[in-house]
Amino acid sequence: MKWFVTVMKKAFNFSDRSRRKEYWMFMLIAALLSLVLTMVDAFAGLELAEDVGILSTLFSLLLIVPSLSVTFRRLHDTGKSGWWILISLIPIIGWIVLLVFTVQDSETGINRFGTNPKVAV
Repeated sequence: MKWFVTVMKKAFNFSDRSRRKEYWMFMLIAALLSLVLTMVDAFAGLELAEDVGILSTLFSLLLIVPSLSVTFRRLHDTGKSGWWILISLIPIIGWIVLLVFTVQDSETGINRFGTNPKVAV
């Protein structure tokens, strides 16, 4: 949960670097919380329309900016511009390329986006 809170605190920081662990733990916790909220919506009857729950929709809206910022920072950590996130607009191939970029190891030392977060920890 620490990683989730850390990313939420840095929600509007699009300029630094994020480690793989920070990125993937945030994504994992967000997915688990989304799953739980979807089940709560279904069991409590909190649906706006068929398969559209109130809590899960609000949670998804809340995570838009933090998800974008942590992805930008993750791309920065691999030495790429955050704008590479736009490659995900290309169906399937773009998603695969973005996945490959996010699983790559950090650039060692200092790059144009800052110091290596592995060294800072």
